[in-house]
Formats: sequence, structure tokens, C-alpha cells
Amino acid sequence: MKKKIVSALLCLSMAATMLAGCGSDGKETNTEKKDNTQQEAGADNAESDEGKVLNIYVWNEEFKSRVAAHYPGYEEVDATTGKIGDVTVKWNITPTDDNAYQNNLDAALLEQADAADDDKIDIFLLEADYALKYVNTDYTMPIKELGITEEDLANQYPYTKDIVTDSEGELKGLSWQACPGALFYNREAAMEIFGTYEPEEIQKYVKDWDTFTETAKTLKDNGYSIVSSANDTYRVYSNNVTSKWVEDGKINIDDNLMKWVEDSKKLVEAGYVGTHDMWSDDWSKGFYPDGKVFAYFGPAWLINFCMAADTEGSIANAGGWAATEGPQGFYWGGTWIAAATGTDNPTLVKDIMLTLTADEDTMIDIVKDDDDFVNNKPAMEAMAEDESYQSGVLGGQNPLGIFCKGVDDLDLSNLSPYDAGCNEEFQGAMANYFKGNATLDEALDQFYKAVVEKYPELTY
Repeated sequence: MKKKIVSALLCLSMAATMLAGCGSDGKETNTEKKDNTQQEAGADNAESDEGKVLNIYVWNEEFKSRVAAHYPGYEEVDATTGKIGDVTVKWNITPTDDNAYQNNLDAALLEQADAADDDKIDIFLLEADYALKYVNTDYTMPIKELGITEEDLANQYPYTKDIVTDSEGELKGLSWQACPGALFYNREAAMEIFGTYEPEEIQKYVKDWDTFTETAKTLKDNGYSIVSSANDTYRVYSNNVTSKWVEDGKINIDDNLMKWVEDSKKLVEAGYVGTHDMWSDDWSKGFYPDGKVFAYFGPAWLINFCMAADTEGSIANAGGWAATEGPQGFYWGGTWIAAATGTDNPTLVKDIMLTLTADEDTMIDIVKDDDDFVNNKPAMEAMAEDESYQSGVLGGQNPLGIFCKGVDDLDLSNLSPYDAGCNEEFQGAMANYFKGNATLDEALDQFYKAVVEKYPELTY
């Protein structure tokens, strides 16, 4: 789930278990059906000419935990090895720090054509910010070549397919999750300052950016930062741009990104927010009551897996957060499964993709076991109305309706292959401006030069 999806900084590995169906009437349960299906698939694989080693390239434990918990027949051997039938599963895990994951993947893909079958990459994972870098190459297989049809994917959210569709219109990957965002706020602080913690009422205080800024002053007067850092709002603004980072080979800064700069500078200068780097210790202090942070922006994976939910004394552990829409809809992160061209395990790759991203029973299990928001519109809309589903970290609230509102309006038409580098360098340069270490012109110059150094084919 975790965008970016937390990369190597995914805070908690999920130890979920499959939900068993009710078999008291002698009928086959959903889990039993899946197990039987997988046994048949395993037998087919054993009799085929497909490979005996499935190599999967990832940057953290998230996908591994999903497969272990929700793919029938998977058995863990050790931290980097598993078994599916007679196939050995090898997990190549490289953190994203300093671009290490992409560098490792790139080197392996360059050797793919000449690699021995048991050494070939079969599956690798992608994030939205750099998906097009791989999708627009021959290293990723069109999923139709695996035998996956449009009908198989009819219930998936369109934006999750747009992200991994190449310039020729070929779909090159699938995701089990969708990552619409929300504003997670501190229930106790809301009651103390506003006299209510009901989402509909708190939304009135954050309904747009002008109101957000006014509320930030009220919160400061009561000892709270509205969010931990200026960087917390970045994804909301950057997901609502009207142009791409690069237009005709030239670096382009969208007006909405400059609005983020202008609004953030005001918040920082007024002392309403800090300038902490995302994932830093200072940024994370708000996970605890003494941190005095009112809210964080994020998708389901942030609140469930990255805000110390398993740590006694944290707000999440006490069920002290709640969710509302915030000023604008946005998404953040997500993980896509791509099949590597040249895989010698196409049947197994297809089955893993379909089981984890298109099987409705499996996806509902993921929601219930892992509190993820999954890539199945009918399932999510039904569960949004299910009063029995409650999020522990959100004090029993069912947030799925809020996420459902945001996901239908997501527009991915302005993605570009340069998003990861441009987003990173822009935030870094603007941090110097927010802190008073550079003028705006100096910060912009720093940004342009850093991007051109990273992507020499670009101009500004």
C-alpha cells in the first residue's frame, strides 16, 4: 500500500491471516475453493515447461506480506525465500534510499535477455512516480499477453490502470490497492478546540485552503500545528495540477505548485507548521499526544501502517484519529505488479496478479485483515455501507465512504516519467526557501539545475 508508498520506510510489516469462510453447512469455503484452485494451478505448473524459480523484485516487505497472507499455497521458507507448489519464490528486496531499488532493478533488467531461466526477473513492483519509466519500455509485458482480459479487470478503478498504460495504450501492470487520500485528525484535540470530533463538523474547518489557513491560526493559539510540516500538504497540491512537469522537453512548474509554495511560506512564517522532512523523527512526533500535531494527510496505508499503531501510547494505538475529506481530493502512492518480459513463469505470474488484484473474495479479505483500500469499486462501495466494518485506529469509524468519494475524481492525465525526480528536487529546493536559507529565485534556480543534472535531456 505504500506509495510515495513509504518505500523502505514502511513502518510496520503486516502479519495478516486469511479469513476463513463459514463451513458449518458442509459447503466448500472461499478459502478452500482458492486452495483447491491453487493446487490445480500448481499441478499445471509442475507439468508445464515453466520455470522452477519465481524471482520477485521489491523495495520492502509489503507485497511479500500480501502474498504470504492472501495467496493460497504460499509457504515461507525464510526471510527472502518461499514456495508455491514446487516453485521456489525468491524475494530480491532493495530499499529505495538513494534510488537503490531502481538502480538494482535496472541492472537486472539489462541482463534479462541473456540470463538463465532461473535467474530471470518474473515480477517487479512499480510506484506511480516512476511507473512510466518502465511501462514505456519493452521490459514490461502487456498483461493481455498473460491472458488477462478487460473483463477480468472490469471492477478496478480506472486511474489505477491509467498509471501503468503505455504510450501505445497497452496496460502493463495491475494493483491490488487504490490510494485516495483523506485528512486524518486528532479526535481529542478536535473535541478540545472545536467542541466536536464528528467528521462532518471538522470538514467545515478544512473545507478549502483559505479556511485551512484560518483554522491553522486557531490551532496555533491552542498549542497545535495544523500539520507537522509544510511537506504534508504537497501531495494534495501536486495531485491537482493542470499540466505536466515536463512539456516538450522543458521543465514546467504548474501554477498549483507555486500556490503550494506561496501558501506554505505563509504557514511557516506564521509558525503554524514546521519544515521537517517527511519520515524524520521531528515529523513523526505528532503520532503521539505530546507532539501536538492536529492532522496528517494520507491514504489508508499511512494511518494503518506508518503512524505507530502498534506502539503503546501513540494516538493510533488508542484509536484516537478520525478521517475527513480535507480541502481537495488526492491520491498518494500505490504499488503496481508488473510482469517482466522474458519471465519463464507466465502462468503463475498471471494467477498471482488475478488473485491479488481481481478476486473479490481475496480483496475483501485484504480490507478486513489489513485495513487497506482495495482496487475493486463494487467491493469498496458495499463495504462503505457495511456498519460491521470499523477501523480501530480511527476509533471505530468506517472511512471507506470518504475514500470512495475521492477516488472517482482522480485525474492522472498529467503524469510524466519525470515525476519522481521533479517532486523530490522541488520539495528539497523549496525547503531552503521556507527556512529562509534562500530567496525564491535562488530556490527555483537550485531546483532547475538539480533536475537538469538528473535528466540531462531536459531544458528550462
